Amino acid sequence: MRTFLEEIFSPLHRAEQRRWARAYLRGLLHDTCRKTPRRMARAEALPPAAAQGLHQFINASPWDWAPVRGRLAQRVAASTTPYAWTVAELIIPKRGEHSVGVHRRLDTGTGLTVNCQRAVGLFLAAGAHCFPVDWSLVLNDAWGRDRQRRLRARIPESETARPLGGHVLDLAADVVAQPRLPAVPWVLDLTRCDDASGVLAGLARQRLEIVCEVDPGQIVFTGDSFPTVITVGELMEGRYARQPQVITRQAADGTIKAIPIHAYAGTVRLPRRSTGREDGSVNYRILKLRAPDGRRAARYWITSLTDRSVEEVIAPVRSRAAVRTAVTALQKDFGALDFEGRSFPGWHHHMTLASAAYAFRNLPGGPGVAPVVPVPAAAGTAAS
Repeated sequence: MRTFLEEIFSPLHRAEQRRWARAYLRGLLHDTCRKTPRRMARAEALPPAAAQGLHQFINASPWDWAPVRGRLAQRVAASTTPYAWTVAELIIPKRGEHSVGVHRRLDTGTGLTVNCQRAVGLFLAAGAHCFPVDWSLVLNDAWGRDRQRRLRARIPESETARPLGGHVLDLAADVVAQPRLPAVPWVLDLTRCDDASGVLAGLARQRLEIVCEVDPGQIVFTGDSFPTVITVGELMEGRYARQPQVITRQAADGTIKAIPIHAYAGTVRLPRRSTGREDGSVNYRILKLRAPDGRRAARYWITSLTDRSVEEVIAPVRSRAAVRTAVTALQKDFGALDFEGRSFPGWHHHMTLASAAYAFRNLPGGPGVAPVVPVPAAAGTAAS
């Protein structure tokens, strides 16, 4: 595990920064309720100045989190057998209005308005886990145009207010820019995305394989000589348009369960993001799963994996359940909700260390107990 820590934090150029990073990670792994610098230092029985040192390392030290996350993603990929990229939204309740990105929004689950930060996490699915490897903080229009708030929170000029789909495409572009990362399908739930067509078109431009769940109202094009505009829901209602298939899944009691699923007999195209007209560069398949009891709405997927069996296409979808489990673990066990600072770099530093702690605990062969590391004697050096 010392090898893991040295590898992940090697982009930090100063030895003191690397020691503070290891001390912070050890604090995140400690079984305390809230993962704040003061509580982590107390739980680890560190010197009195250590709490301030940990705070400065996260909030004041100018280290770049992107190379650390890149190393983390490479380590996860090398230590496991990844099968999908996926994303998940993280809602972080907050008091007050000074934490970076905080705003009021409607919680669609409860129907209540909450004061929160909103983030999008990128996860690499492998085995029974989804490993967080990158993050994007969602800014609303108020944070996009208020220059004074942006200066106080140290938000870079390049960071703008944009829809959730824009964050997903930015995360995908960062993955494409790292050739050492695995080229596995992107498995996304776009059923509540305001611009699902835009996300699908953006992923197509980056030539990424996809298995995306969509709303039945998603527009597609069918036919060659005379293309027809139709929704996936309408398309799959055609009796002769769909082909019945059966996939099998093992239930919790060990029994094998047969699940009927329908595949569209042909292929479809998607609208271009800019014009809404047909994009004929990529063909897609449509899959439909209807609940056996008929009580729940049917589910639809669009996939670029036109040469794979239905079983192979649906298999990566298990990452959606795994990513929900990972988000819960990050909230409960790794301090994803506990950042007390107000700055944009500080939030990203904290989430980088929380992601590293999750990987440390869950990668194959990891004991989940960090080695004891000395912390620098002078807390002020953390900002160097």
